[in-house]
Amino acid sequence: MPALVAAEPALVTASYGRHYLVRPAQTGGELIAVSRGKRTDACVGDVVSIRRTGEGQAVIESISPRRNQILRSDQWRSKLLAANVDQVGVVLAGDPPFSEELLLRILCAASVAGVPVALIANKIDLGEAHAAIRARLDACRALGLPVFEIAARGSASRVRDTLRGWLERRTTLLVGQSGMGKSTLVNTLVPDADLRTQAISTALATGRHTTTFTRLFDLPEAVATDARLIDTPGFQTFGIAHLSASQLAHAMPEFAPLLGRCRFNDCTHRGEPGCAVRAATEAGNIDARRFQLYGRLVEETLSAPSRPRP
Repeated sequence: MPALVAAEPALVTASYGRHYLVRPAQTGGELIAVSRGKRTDACVGDVVSIRRTGEGQAVIESISPRRNQILRSDQWRSKLLAANVDQVGVVLAGDPPFSEELLLRILCAASVAGVPVALIANKIDLGEAHAAIRARLDACRALGLPVFEIAARGSASRVRDTLRGWLERRTTLLVGQSGMGKSTLVNTLVPDADLRTQAISTALATGRHTTTFTRLFDLPEAVATDARLIDTPGFQTFGIAHLSASQLAHAMPEFAPLLGRCRFNDCTHRGEPGCAVRAATEAGNIDARRFQLYGRLVEETLSAPSRPRP
């Protein structure tokens, strides 16, 4: 009877359905791995225990406890984007105009996960379009969000210089709605990203070409020291059904000094009398647009029949 192959730790570096790429901690390189049974609960950034099953192949036996996890969800299911990240970068632009509601959804999900966020305002070379979103970027800055302004199609060295200090010694999850130029930015930061993506696509999709998967890149030392970038597919929706109304309120930094000051302890800050948050908004101390979007998200959360478990 053959000896049982010992389990070993590995990092999940790409995921597509039930197929993963994992990097063993001791030997390096990457293996194609599958999860046990029908489980699909591993994600990029996970530290896992694997057991090799053949040449270049392995099975994921278990997942180590996560420092954090970023996910999106609707009332039926949740989708893990990444785990064990140090920060999130949201790529947005003025052409096409970014969705402020989509941005707020991402900010709330990251806040509840305890992960800091920075905005990467791309396409600043499109002067008129960028000027159109400047006021909204300033509103985010006023809340303490870092905002980096770049032109990913412009000077690669300038983009790298702008982001280097923020990226160094961190694992960054890069997200953004479709059309914001995120893929161009990834190729600027990881010069061989397209070739590596094609190779990963072939490995994970067993011969079928796909680019709709999440993958981790080690950034070149010349770009940023000891830095990793997790790239996700672009999206047009970002469900946050896993968040409660209370979590949404606490994810709004401008609400923080006012929480607990409303007339009712269970105030949702929509139409209740004696609401300190609404009063502050009417007085011009809270951005009216963000308050409106917050109300929309709370209404969605409270009207949902149930919330999925992360």
